[in-house]
Amino acid sequence: MRKISILFILFVAVLNAQKLTSGELSIINQGDTNTALPIYQTTDDHQHKTLLSISSEINPIDQNTAVLVKRMKESLLSTDGGVGIAAPQVGINRKVIWVQRFDKEGTPLEYFINPVIVWRSDLQNLGPEGDLSIPDFRDQFYRSKVIQLEYVDLKGQKYSEIVEGFTAVIFQHEIDHLFGILISDKKEKEKNDSYKKVDAYHKSDLNKR
Repeated sequence: MRKISILFILFVAVLNAQKLTSGELSIINQGDTNTALPIYQTTDDHQHKTLLSISSEINPIDQNTAVLVKRMKESLLSTDGGVGIAAPQVGINRKVIWVQRFDKEGTPLEYFINPVIVWRSDLQNLGPEGDLSIPDFRDQFYRSKVIQLEYVDLKGQKYSEIVEGFTAVIFQHEIDHLFGILISDKKEKEKNDSYKKVDAYHKSDLNKR
């Protein structure tokens, strides 16, 4: 009985840790909940701070999570050619992303809750990336060619899959956002303008300001 009580307390603690704050709820439910949320920009100091913050997990079965997921999709669809978006980009430091699946027929948009990259290949590709939150910035980055991803859906069902190619790049880019990592912060150039590999989970001093 004592063991069951301890497990119940731990379960409640996890749920409480995932509860959305009043500020987050205000953003998610403000205005028409069927419309896009504004996309945060690095040119705004307050928004930039949110983009540099680390996100926490979200309760997948909370009805407010479903609203956030829907509004994030509308935000992505409102862009000119965006292929992915993360919750920090709409002001919510929670682990939710949308990715365009170029590895599937019809290239559908799909959401992912509490996504985690559990493995990534040593083999990397170098390719161009931009960001919806960083105006007029585009550069070349190294990304693992293949990743293994774990995530849950709005019913709390857990999934695991292997993703490769350009879609894997999008996943890595969006999950970086959940760690407060921006590509403008990530880029390191050598003096001769050649590119070198960088640690995807190293945060620069920008987050310490």
